[in-house]
Amino acid sequence: MSLTRRDFARKSAITGAGVALAGSVGALATAPNALASTETGIDSAESGHGHGGVGYGPLVPDPKGLLALPAGFSYRVITYSGRTKLESGEFTPSNHDGTATFHGPRGATLLVNNHELKGPRAGWQYPVPLTEGLVYDPAAAGGCTVVEVRHDKVAEWVGVAGTSTNCAGGSTPWGTWLTGEETEDKAGQNGMTKDHGYIFEVDPCDRRANQNPKPVKALGRYAHEAAVVDPKRGRIYLTEDAAGPNGLLYRWTPPQGFEHGHGRLKTLADDAGSLQAFKCFDSGGQFVDDLSRATKIGTVYGVDWVDVPDRDAKTVSVRKQFTDGQVTRARKLEGMWWGDGGTYIVSSFAREESPVQHDGAVWFYDPKRRTLTLKVLLGVNPDPSVDGAFDGPDNITVSPYGGLVIAEDGEGIQHLFGATDSGRTYPIARNELNIGTEEEPEYSEFTGVTFSPDGRILYANIQTPGIMLAITGPWKRQKRS
Repeated sequence: MSLTRRDFARKSAITGAGVALAGSVGALATAPNALASTETGIDSAESGHGHGGVGYGPLVPDPKGLLALPAGFSYRVITYSGRTKLESGEFTPSNHDGTATFHGPRGATLLVNNHELKGPRAGWQYPVPLTEGLVYDPAAAGGCTVVEVRHDKVAEWVGVAGTSTNCAGGSTPWGTWLTGEETEDKAGQNGMTKDHGYIFEVDPCDRRANQNPKPVKALGRYAHEAAVVDPKRGRIYLTEDAAGPNGLLYRWTPPQGFEHGHGRLKTLADDAGSLQAFKCFDSGGQFVDDLSRATKIGTVYGVDWVDVPDRDAKTVSVRKQFTDGQVTRARKLEGMWWGDGGTYIVSSFAREESPVQHDGAVWFYDPKRRTLTLKVLLGVNPDPSVDGAFDGPDNITVSPYGGLVIAEDGEGIQHLFGATDSGRTYPIARNELNIGTEEEPEYSEFTGVTFSPDGRILYANIQTPGIMLAITGPWKRQKRS
């Protein structure tokens, strides 16, 4: 049953300040450059890094020039493209991206690591190796690897190969990984021999289950970013990173009688279930064309869902199948993570292509109430080369110590940073590996932020050249204020 604009407006009038908000209205207002931070009772002049005992203190420069961390924290390099090797002898592929952790055998931790490699293999020094039986398209460079960490030992092998531009992805409640292709290349385009833009499922615990990879076409063909599964209802939510026009948030509802589990997605017909795009409206019942319209933390939109006409985009890209007024759009819909009974959704930035510019937003979708609440909003960073403000959130995870941990993919200096439930932000790490020059320094984005199953280790990647890191230290539950 859809939530109509009239129903949402009526509920808004009854409840006043908010329609069934998840958490406090001021939750996760961000950093010193947050838009409308005063709307949540947080003085932007006081919402700096680590204010009021939040966080772990200032970052200490790394004498090795790789990763600055707070005092008492340390890191370990797990994989390094071009240096560490797979079990098969090839070098670790480059361009690390989305990552999740899983319980492995005999106390090990398993990680599935996307490699965001677009286009032909010839364009990359370290593509994902074409392991026999695990290849979708032999022309494509991307895919993902499985990393096993047991004490001081690390092993790595291919999970899927021959896919393209594997970006954020997401884990499932049954212990597998959904890796998405952030591309719409079709066979014959950009050197590809098969159509791309699909989701593939990878099982980190069962190598045989990954044989003969098959795209889950029921989830649509478009520039996939992240995917999360509602463990109660079985629906899958998916983000699209695209522009011209801006991308969409999708929801896939399984067919009646379908039960999730290992290998079940592969059994679906290409048109199984329903794929829909979101449509938002405000408390007055007015349609919202783009999420950048929201300029106040705590803004709540009602959400309805609109059927996708052609999910395989045979002639027209999915997002272009809708006219203005049919769906809500947003620029750079990226990372997602399930937690607190819903999904957190990142919009990395908005520029001239959007109604209102910003440098990052995090929303929370509550599937029970069918509401979307703005939790984080970053104003445009005036000088990204100066350390201090955060911009360009991308991959995201819910922290076992409260709040969120966010990987930065902005301009200039790059961080991992935390955001508490009450809206304070604090730095966790800073990338100090300069891949540019001394005159024009350049620092790669962070990706794949995720905690170990026991919550003791924070894993994260530096995308270029492709480094997986394990961060340990005196983690503690963050104060709400």
